[in-house]
Amino acid sequence: MNFSDLNLNPSLTKALEDLGFQYPTTIQHRVFPVVMSGRDVCGIAQTGTGKTYAYLLPCLRLWKFDKNKDPQVLIIVPTRELVVQVVESVRKLTTYMNVVTVGVYGGANINTQQLEVEKGVDVLVATPGRLYDLLLNGAFKTKTIKRLVIDEMDEMLNLGFRTQITNILSLLPGKRQNLLFSATITDEVELLMNDYFTEPERIEAAPTGSPVENIIQTAYDVPNFNTKVNLLELLLSSDDTMTKVLIFVSTKSLADQLYEKLCLQFPEIVGVIHSNKEQNYRFNTVKQFKAGVFKYIIATDIMARGIDVAEVTHVINFDTPEVPENYIHRIGRTGRADKKGIAITFITEKEKIYQQKIEALMRQVIPMLSLPDNLTISSVLIDDELPKVHMKTIQIKRPKIDAGGGAFHEKSAKNQKINVRKSHKDEMMKKYGKPKKRGGKK
Repeated sequence: MNFSDLNLNPSLTKALEDLGFQYPTTIQHRVFPVVMSGRDVCGIAQTGTGKTYAYLLPCLRLWKFDKNKDPQVLIIVPTRELVVQVVESVRKLTTYMNVVTVGVYGGANINTQQLEVEKGVDVLVATPGRLYDLLLNGAFKTKTIKRLVIDEMDEMLNLGFRTQITNILSLLPGKRQNLLFSATITDEVELLMNDYFTEPERIEAAPTGSPVENIIQTAYDVPNFNTKVNLLELLLSSDDTMTKVLIFVSTKSLADQLYEKLCLQFPEIVGVIHSNKEQNYRFNTVKQFKAGVFKYIIATDIMARGIDVAEVTHVINFDTPEVPENYIHRIGRTGRADKKGIAITFITEKEKIYQQKIEALMRQVIPMLSLPDNLTISSVLIDDELPKVHMKTIQIKRPKIDAGGGAFHEKSAKNQKINVRKSHKDEMMKKYGKPKKRGGKK
């Protein structure tokens, strides 16, 4: 099947030709007819399967020009980087259509974004928090929304957006088409669909946990952080095929530590992104990675959701992810659009349990490679790797203090003063035995 077999209009067909796309992916050709029929959809697809176009193509095919300035299509995504990516995809597909697309997200001036929305928008792409703020501000009316798309639903719930999502859903019109896309369908996702969707048709491009077929997976047993750094530097400097490498780490702190070390050997061709970096810095880093200025990017899991870069040659899991589904997300950043990709994972003894969970989810074993002979094995441990010394806390029993014996004492009876109003007549009687009258005034 190719795109000409789908019921696309000439504008979309021409845009796809300009982009060089000829054949739809599995999720794209399965989702298209169901969305066109008007049914709610629950799409289960991993990163790299083309799910963004899977919901954009039918939504844009069903879009009709309207003089109303409020949006017809609402797309909710978890991160600001993903907002930018989806807006860019919509604009590429609507080159020959008069569709106004606006992206809104936190961390930017809400007043500027509100003015842009109020000018008029057909397709609104937003993160949950900023979208809810704009709804409360009355930036646009929801009655015109015909289709709601929630992308990366599992990740949004992981990031704690459940309250915002339910609040937004309660403000939208009841008569609408719902499209949900997620790599994994958790119990929480199921509950939301049961509450707000109408008999959604489940479309699964690949079973949950299935790695992309054209990705070669390997792993190394590595003793510690500094040896991981040595191995990474050795691989990057000796393998000429590593031209666009995405390096995943577990925390922002480790990302910064690794960046400082790699900058010494690979100055000006390595970048880092995580949530502590400023928004413009992150956007520029991804832009330079796409342009080929940066050959290597270090990223945390959350930030990598917004990195959609073609031709990523390698994904290196510097840290083995604790959540097995995150491994699938990570390696899915390579091997896209039917191209071969390579995923390499560094595994310490502590991370072996994460490896077992990943292999159980995928139902396959990750092949292990021997460490290179010229690798320097470091014995220096970082703070997180040092053994924790648990000191026994000894409770010292304090002596019991007897009551009394304080520094303050009651005054003697003669020194106690009592404020009593005295009568002059009584005082005179007490002193002279008879009333003493005052003399008359002269």
